[in-house]
Amino acid sequence: MSNRLYMGKKLFYSLGSLAAILLLSGIISILEYRRMSDYVSELIAANIRSINLAQKLSDITQEYNHQMLAVVVQNDISIMPEFDLDHFMAQSDSLKNSFKSQTALPMVDSVEASFDAFMKTSLKFDEVFLADNVDTGEWFFGTLQPRYNKFRRDINILNEAIYNDLQTNSVNFDAGFYRSIIPGVVSVGAGLLLILLLMYFTLTNYVKPICRIADGINAYRSYGRRYSYTFDGDDQLSEINTGVTEIVEENVELKARIKSLREERNRTIEQ
Repeated sequence: MSNRLYMGKKLFYSLGSLAAILLLSGIISILEYRRMSDYVSELIAANIRSINLAQKLSDITQEYNHQMLAVVVQNDISIMPEFDLDHFMAQSDSLKNSFKSQTALPMVDSVEASFDAFMKTSLKFDEVFLADNVDTGEWFFGTLQPRYNKFRRDINILNEAIYNDLQTNSVNFDAGFYRSIIPGVVSVGAGLLLILLLMYFTLTNYVKPICRIADGINAYRSYGRRYSYTFDGDDQLSEINTGVTEIVEENVELKARIKSLREERNRTIEQ
């Protein structure tokens, strides 16, 4: 029974190995892509959160600075704004926690330091405004605004670092995508190679012997040539060739016996 299934087993194992390689490489490609996609997507999402939080800090401080400028322009201390420091610090802490890498944390510290200097100076606004010997406009543009501008520069540097990190993560995402499809490309190449090898194996071990067997049978039937085709093998095709050889040999012996009987009968008639 094992010999009877040998030819089918060879074809089954050949096609099965091809299917297994393609399936395995496909699974590896999918898992690799999902891993890279989840990791880089998380980094990109963190970058976007950082950009939004940094923009909120900038907007909060800018609005506070504009309101103080309105006090100077209108010379009306009654419209002096109140700054929600707790909300600002909560946003700043969220910004720190949003970073996945440690490289931007010193920049966040610089933003906090420059904001602290700006805030401490702004707290003197009421005192300066009410002082008779201090020009409020000159103090605002000469003392307060440089600290505000320092804060703006630091937060712009932070934003630039975040955008660069976002760009790097985007490039890494593209690179990770191409890296994740490499197993698929390799599997396709391996599959094509296996198909070519399987084709060569099938042509050499099955198609060619069958054609030779058919040519041998046709030569015997048409020209009476002796069937003598042999090849190495131990599967059903080899059994078929052995059977054909035996049948042809038996047919040759039968024809020779029939011819001998006819000749003997003819001699008997002539006598």
